[in-house]
Amino acid sequence: MPTRRERLLMRFVNFYPPYLGAGVRVLRSHGDDQTIRVEMRLRFWNRNLFGTHFGGSLYAMCDPWFVFLLVRHLGDGYLVWDKAAAIEFLKPGRGRVTATFHVSTAEVAEIRAAADKDGKTEPVLTAEVVGEDGEVVARVRKTLWVKRKGATRPPATGEPHGVVSD
Repeated sequence: MPTRRERLLMRFVNFYPPYLGAGVRVLRSHGDDQTIRVEMRLRFWNRNLFGTHFGGSLYAMCDPWFVFLLVRHLGDGYLVWDKAAAIEFLKPGRGRVTATFHVSTAEVAEIRAAADKDGKTEPVLTAEVVGEDGEVVARVRKTLWVKRKGATRPPATGEPHGVVSD
């Protein structure tokens, strides 16, 4: 269950200038703390010369959500960052588009186990941007960097064994 602070953050995100300007909105998730759903309606201020969504806006609506979900479920003992991202544009985005970001309990457990075993891991998570007609408009692949705080690493040649700095 999301904390009060997390619920307030999700409401605030709707007024965060880059998202407000792009027309991105976080939709409510009733009781599902493993899923975040966002939408973006096509408006004159987020449309390109061809009358479709800017590709950058489509990516922006997908940017932080997997990090938010993993931070929530891994807890304070882990650092989570974006490492890389790729977006594949499959068809022009028109009208309202939505994207759903979900990290299952099993995925969280796998990521935690890998970070605990090796000190860090780089999971790859995927989400799709879907148009009003149900067609996939774009596919986003995010590579995250997850590290267990205080994880040790094997020393490099000539380097003393120690804790990886956070």
